[in-house]
Amino acid sequence: MTRPLSDLCVLVTGAGRGLGAAIARAFAREGARVAINYRHSRDAAEALAASLGARTAAFQADVTDAEQVSHMLREITTTLGAPDVLVHNALADFAFNGDARSALDTLTWAEMARQVETAVGGALVCLQAMRPHFEAQRFGRVITIGSNLVQNPVVPYHDYTAAKGALLAFTRTAAKELGPIGVTVNMVSGGLLRTTDASAATPEVVFDIVAGQTPLGRVTTPDEMADATLFFASPWSRSVTGQNLIVDGGLVFG
Repeated sequence: MTRPLSDLCVLVTGAGRGLGAAIARAFAREGARVAINYRHSRDAAEALAASLGARTAAFQADVTDAEQVSHMLREITTTLGAPDVLVHNALADFAFNGDARSALDTLTWAEMARQVETAVGGALVCLQAMRPHFEAQRFGRVITIGSNLVQNPVVPYHDYTAAKGALLAFTRTAAKELGPIGVTVNMVSGGLLRTTDASAATPEVVFDIVAGQTPLGRVTTPDEMADATLFFASPWSRSVTGQNLIVDGGLVFG
């Protein structure tokens, strides 16, 4: 079963700002109905929804809370229709500043757990809530947002990278289980993006170093990564599942 992007309702978690907002804009540009999920960024999310038109709306929920997610899905269904696509972008608060990161001698399990709870726990909660709709229509698309730090931990952000690695594993096991009901599950992994709220703490010299090591000679933008997510929701990816597409200008191969 295939459906054009313009026929889909897409839920983007953590879409009030940064990469999530860019993903919401990309889907809206292609005519999809877009549910912008936010946890705290109400003003930014509502302003983004207003700028994208009547087929877009903002919805508050902490994606790690099953009750809040169920309530959000009911609101989305009433306003835009039941979501056919989940883009799980939500991120626990994090800043990419290598000088301020927790090293192994100071890292706590609470820091690790906070990242895993949002990355993997949020994906689980949203998938469980959306699965009945997927099963009813024998169709669905799930796109998780990962990181090329899993393949190339050039800066050892232990908590963030471990959470994204676990999310990649969950992406693949979910693909195995959901494939028989017509649902594909894939990941899009970015590198350092110029610029999001999380990467705003990155020193400019680091952007220059990354650009110099990248075959395309520049740092990927949120809009460029957002465009890549469209592929996994489009008819052209109908036979692709359990895959991880790295979008970083060729810095990391594989």
